[in-house]
Amino acid sequence: MEAVNPREIAESGIINAVQWLKLGVETVGAFIIALGILVAAWLLLKALIQRRTANFTAIRLTLARYLALALEFQLGADILSTAIAPSWEQIGQLGAIAVIRTGLNYFLTKEMQQEERQSAEQAVTERAHQTPSS
Repeated sequence: MEAVNPREIAESGIINAVQWLKLGVETVGAFIIALGILVAAWLLLKALIQRRTANFTAIRLTLARYLALALEFQLGADILSTAIAPSWEQIGQLGAIAVIRTGLNYFLTKEMQQEERQSAEQAVTERAHQTPSS
């Protein structure tokens, strides 16, 4: 009869727990993406019905916010994966994925900030050009 090593049992339990947690975090990220798509599609449909198709910046910013949040969750799942990755090759692949997701999130956030700045400037310009009604 083979002796049961308590360390191996504990390690196996931790690995299983982290894998389940990773799956949960990835699922939350996927749900956020799906929710963002649904919200953006609803806003787009409303804009098309109301014939407000001149500027879709608000819809793009809404979707971008959901995507940025989802990317954070996906990156969290990648970090969890590195905790249990058994080989350097897997750690390298996870690192590459994390760098790509971090880059995507960085540029998405920059674009959102730029769009928000432009929207604010446009609103100020429009208010400045409106004639006061007395």
